[in-house]
Amino acid sequence: MTTETTARPRPRWQPSTGLSVALCSDPERFARLAPEWNDLHRRCRSATPFQTHAWLHSWWLSYGIPGRLRLLLVRREGLLVGAAPLILTYRPMPALAPLGGPISDFLDVLIDDACAATTASALVHGLSRAAQSAVVDLREVRPGAAADRIFDLWPGPKRRVDDSVCLELPGIPVEELLARMPTSSARRSRTKLRKLDTLDLQDRSVPQHEVPGAVVTMLRLHGLQWQGRGVTPEHVRPRFAAHLLRAVPPMVGAGDALVTEYRLGGRVLAVDVTLMSRNLSGGYLYGAHPDLRAAKADINTMLLRHDAAYAARTGRMLSLMRGNEFYKHHWRPETVTNQRLLLARRELEPALLLYAAQVVGRSRLAEEIRARIPALLAWRSRVNNWRAGGAGPR
Repeated sequence: MTTETTARPRPRWQPSTGLSVALCSDPERFARLAPEWNDLHRRCRSATPFQTHAWLHSWWLSYGIPGRLRLLLVRREGLLVGAAPLILTYRPMPALAPLGGPISDFLDVLIDDACAATTASALVHGLSRAAQSAVVDLREVRPGAAADRIFDLWPGPKRRVDDSVCLELPGIPVEELLARMPTSSARRSRTKLRKLDTLDLQDRSVPQHEVPGAVVTMLRLHGLQWQGRGVTPEHVRPRFAAHLLRAVPPMVGAGDALVTEYRLGGRVLAVDVTLMSRNLSGGYLYGAHPDLRAAKADINTMLLRHDAAYAARTGRMLSLMRGNEFYKHHWRPETVTNQRLLLARRELEPALLLYAAQVVGRSRLAEEIRARIPALLAWRSRVNNWRAGGAGPR
């Protein structure tokens, strides 16, 4: 007697006329994609600055591993309408992860809004073929991102897990933000603003040709600011500096970034890099000289007033980016949680379950630590805030 086992059929992808999917692993071709990549970025409403070609290609040059590049490209009659920028990793099992890594606050794919449904279907088809022996691990996916379409259409096993917490404020001037705060907190913040006004700090938007020098100054000031206080190690590494020096100038030129200098008595005492998407803007990194703290300037309030004014003027939401730091909650932001989307082919379901268990296990351990020592975390944040003159880490 024989038995026949029938596997569930995988839905067949029917390509639309003129639609093609290709996998690119050539870094030189990636470099040449800049014009059409950025054109697609502008046609994807949910795209963030971390999906621009300048950011991703620069990241690859600093952090990429030879032979691991995996770009899924969807074209309609030659026009680039979809892209999934990925890298093959081993964690320890094979996984396809987004380019951008831990230094990017939001990760995503790009899908042309004009043909979103068919392009998403094509990306699912391409991902399934590319992930024949790997789990797809899409981290830091902002709610409403293009990658949500991939998750919804995925025919195999999948898991959605909470990732980093982000905080957001409406794009309104700082005086309107103060009106949302408790009276006592608003009073303290107004005192800090008046102090800033007495210092006569001057802010200046840095033109593109001066951005490299401003970025070097920012990184130097960032190191001074956190000297002896546990600076984020990556922020003082040459590869990170090289990445920013490549990525930020063209992003400023394209309107995806803004670099601001703050001067006191003619000296540049702070530099801030703000990144922008169509609907969102937020401070990515800043550096401030210890002399600002000595002058009793509350640096966090200084930066937030500037960023809030810019967001209000341009009609964007104000993102405080990733991190649930104590000092950010004074402004009563909305909590937005990034998602981690895990996908696999049906035959890799056991691998996906193991991978997801490891991810959830690490996440639960971190949650348990936070739950057991909230007072210590709050205290540490207050101490760091005070020692930095009121500025929390960006």
